[in-house]
Amino acid sequence: MEPIIIVLIILVVLVFIALMKTVQVIPQASAAIVERFGRYTRTLNAGLNIVVPFIDSIRNRIDLREQVVPFPPQPVITQDNLVVNIDTVIYYQVTDARAATYEVSSFIQAIEQLTVTTLRNIIGGMDLERTLTSREEINAALRGVLDEATGKWGIRVNRVELKAIEPPTSIQDSMEKQMRADRDKRAAILTAEGIRQSQILTAEGEKQSAILRAEGEAKAAALRAEGEAQAIRTVFESIHAGDPDEKLLSYQYLQMLPKIAEGDANKLWIVPSEIGDALKGLSGAVGNFGPMGPSRSGGGQGPKVTKETPRREQPPID
Repeated sequence: MEPIIIVLIILVVLVFIALMKTVQVIPQASAAIVERFGRYTRTLNAGLNIVVPFIDSIRNRIDLREQVVPFPPQPVITQDNLVVNIDTVIYYQVTDARAATYEVSSFIQAIEQLTVTTLRNIIGGMDLERTLTSREEINAALRGVLDEATGKWGIRVNRVELKAIEPPTSIQDSMEKQMRADRDKRAAILTAEGIRQSQILTAEGEKQSAILRAEGEAKAAALRAEGEAQAIRTVFESIHAGDPDEKLLSYQYLQMLPKIAEGDANKLWIVPSEIGDALKGLSGAVGNFGPMGPSRSGGGQGPKVTKETPRREQPPID
């Protein structure tokens, strides 16, 4: 009985192994290459697949998703004989699992070497300045060459990026000095432009202020002159309308004399010669009124007052 049990156990294990080899589950976005006696038979897609156990074998499982592969820095010589290190990043996708398995032994290594050689050809025709400023052009040229070469391998290169371009240390120092000098130059130019603009605006403001001030003073002077002229005209018209006589004018003239002497700074003032005429006119006006008043009759006169002038004694003559 024991040999029979052992045989049954062996048969069960063999059946289990055969089932395991018969049923193949392929994940999504993956593919598997099936070979029968070492020869390609078919490609298994995602899902549950049945193969012949112990006859069919899985050669390779390939990820069909887009892959990102960074390559280490590669030294490249530019047209002006400068060595620069360039890091590249490749975005690729396997479109044909059979071609990627049988057309090339290692498509990753093949893509890397093709990228290096193509990059050296492209950079070799550019100088350093153009290399640093033409990344889009280099990416497009590199992608075109890689896509054309890898098409027969079942690979599609979706994008190529230059991650870094590192010139020599001495060139980096020179570039930093040049950029610093350019920045200082631009800063000095902007400062000078700011000062110039500020001075222009200040001068324009002063000019505009002086013009407005002069216009205001001119208008004020014109208004004052017009007011004075109007006042003089009004006074003149009032005087002519009132028809004043000489006696009234003399009295007004005498009233103005105290105002001439007003002020602490007036130490000396000059009496005009016309004051004598004014006094004569005023005395004549007062003389017409005596103690008895003016004569009521037409020809009567008041008493005549005489004033004796004192005599001045002469000193004795020895």
